[in-house]
Amino acid sequence: MNLARKLLHTRYRVNDLERTVKFYRDVLGLQEVRRHKSPRGSELVFLKAPESEELIEITFFPGSGPVQVQADLTHLAFEVDSLDEFGKHLARLGLKYSDGPTLKPDGAGFAFIDAPEGYEIELMQRGSGGAKY
Repeated sequence: MNLARKLLHTRYRVNDLERTVKFYRDVLGLQEVRRHKSPRGSELVFLKAPESEELIEITFFPGSGPVQVQADLTHLAFEVDSLDEFGKHLARLGLKYSDGPTLKPDGAGFAFIDAPEGYEIELMQRGSGGAKY
């Protein structure tokens, strides 16, 4: 039986490819793995977080019309060592959390930032003793 074995990538279509790639690279620290044009003309950039295997595919395809992201439609979540330190990193870039941080008594917590196009990014930190979010 052939079942799905592994998640390979998640695609987000955007209006401004370079602005979005810059955000994921400079704000989140993702690495550009590759870029190319698809047979139907989409411009594709694949990004990766340093400790993850799954890729994020950022796509620009003007033939499909402008991207309009609805509120609370979807988000990507990334683990960070410290929400406080990440917040300072954002401030140095002239950015801030759009929601949070929200912390539990054990120190686990989460916060959100808005990526270009209106996609949300969730940042999560583990609690004391490595407890999950």
